[in-house]
Amino acid sequence: MLFEKYDIVVVGAGHAGCEAAHAAAQMGSKVMLVTMNMEAIARMSCNPAMGGVAKGQIVREIDALGGLSGIISDKSTIQFRMLNRSKGVAMWSPRSQNDRWLFSEYWRLALEQNPNVDFFQDSVTEVTLDSGKISGVKTAMGIEIPCKAVVLTNGTFLNGLIHVGRKNFGGGRMGEKASTGITAQLESLGFTSGRMKTGTPPRVDGRSINYSIMEEQPGDLNPSKFSYSSETQPIQHQKSCHITYTNSNVHDILRTGFEDSPMYNGSIQGLGPRYCPSIEDKINRFAERERHQIFVEPEGWNTIEVYVNGFSTSLPEDVQLKALHEIPGFEKAKIFRPGYAIEYDYFPPTQLNLTLETRGIENLYFAGQINGTTGYEEAACQGLVAGINAHQKLQGREPFIPLRNQAYIGVLIDDLVNKGTDEPYRMFTSRAEYRISLRQDNADERLTEIGYAMGLASLERMRALEHKRSQSRQVFDWANQAQVTPQDLNPILQQLGASEITEKQKVSRIILRPELDFEALQQIPAIRDQLSAYDPEAIEDAEIGMKYATYLEKEKENALKLKRLEQIKIRPDFDFHKLQSLSKEAREKLTNVKPATIAQASRISGVTPSDISVLLVYFGR
Repeated sequence: MLFEKYDIVVVGAGHAGCEAAHAAAQMGSKVMLVTMNMEAIARMSCNPAMGGVAKGQIVREIDALGGLSGIISDKSTIQFRMLNRSKGVAMWSPRSQNDRWLFSEYWRLALEQNPNVDFFQDSVTEVTLDSGKISGVKTAMGIEIPCKAVVLTNGTFLNGLIHVGRKNFGGGRMGEKASTGITAQLESLGFTSGRMKTGTPPRVDGRSINYSIMEEQPGDLNPSKFSYSSETQPIQHQKSCHITYTNSNVHDILRTGFEDSPMYNGSIQGLGPRYCPSIEDKINRFAERERHQIFVEPEGWNTIEVYVNGFSTSLPEDVQLKALHEIPGFEKAKIFRPGYAIEYDYFPPTQLNLTLETRGIENLYFAGQINGTTGYEEAACQGLVAGINAHQKLQGREPFIPLRNQAYIGVLIDDLVNKGTDEPYRMFTSRAEYRISLRQDNADERLTEIGYAMGLASLERMRALEHKRSQSRQVFDWANQAQVTPQDLNPILQQLGASEITEKQKVSRIILRPELDFEALQQIPAIRDQLSAYDPEAIEDAEIGMKYATYLEKEKENALKLKRLEQIKIRPDFDFHKLQSLSKEAREKLTNVKPATIAQASRISGVTPSDISVLLVYFGR
């Protein structure tokens, strides 16, 4: 036999596969990572970026547990931004623009440096079984690799079909062949499969773009980073992105190709991502809008290739180019490769346990787009959980099942397994009913102890967490004792246009004002000297704890209320369309499913906690 028996075989080396292989191997399992192309490990198939709203929180959670997505993102960052700074802290979301090639290179190097990870380049066509339990995999070359557990992370490769206009051809992504065999085998074993679609925009030669008439989008002045580890540092020099807009001429040209678009002529049966629509979808669904935003994103430090974010399309290539030329700044644009749509097989995730192990076959795990999700971050966190649980089960240890009040990862997995999804699932802050607790800044406090106990997060991570907690408590205690005088504070309040104080007040009380933060208070020399002894992360942690204490307490109360939702009935003939405060998606889903109780409504994919609040107000608490 060519191979020894492995503990775990991970099939696919995308974001899910890489995290699964790293986690299981780091914890001590002997892992074989099988990929169709060793040069495409952790390839960013779509936009060269990590994080964003809710997705950035997931990357920080992966990092807090001991995964590598945060570290790899930091090492390959070319621009970093903290989104939604003008909103509440629950909405703050880190996002990095990345060098596509460096991201892939750093992932491969990290995996190669782990002695518990082996590699093999081939396509897996089936899993092998012994008495209903995984015994190995078989590849396209007929090679059998024996193992105790398998994690399938096939991405968009399962019977993948690429569409450009009326042309279509097999492929997992442009230039790479599809994977066949696994879907048919799993269906024969009783699994249910479906089809989904996604798309990508054209890539353009940056030398042919006129940036001077676009809006520059620089990174943060004082950038942060994803990883809590000291292994990475915030980026010092950044590369700008740019923004431009479509117009009515662009839309008119695009409409001429609609009959040749597989989105409209019936060539594609699978459903696409609701919240990342193609440019065809945008101008059709939002016909009243005269323009749509286009983000012009560089693909790396030393390349001229540019990603046209917001222009995902599967229209004929000549229509794509003609329409692009009408966008300001793209008048002379040259296309490296056209945008395309891809449809692929997935398996409804209601066939999984919360560990991501399948209910049909013991020791078989699914992670990533095979479960109906979209996005690097969603895939990576599933790979991490699947890799951890495959290892834990083989070792006879307790599984890792993150809870909804513990992590966005827990929200995602609970949604998938208990609600399922019939369209590509994307994470949003609105999906989490505990989002004030699940912030990007406190992922280490929520998860690092768990990662350390499992043997994934390092001792260095644990010590850093203990240091942060200690400093945060010291800041909190100081703020409860220290006082600020009107003479010191009022000049700052005058600058902010806020009402002044007339007597001394404790720092912990004054910091509750929404217009004030510790950064502003450090204009007072005594406060600046006191806080200089503490790390910025600890100061921020203490400040958030003070400002949001009341909201956090209310969040705990809401958790108790959700348990009582089973008692609130909904009439079978109720018309959800008359509740305009519900999201459009919620009205559609509730009408189709007709839930009998609000509790059942809360488990429907696409019905957010905000929608449940609307129902609670209407039906009475």
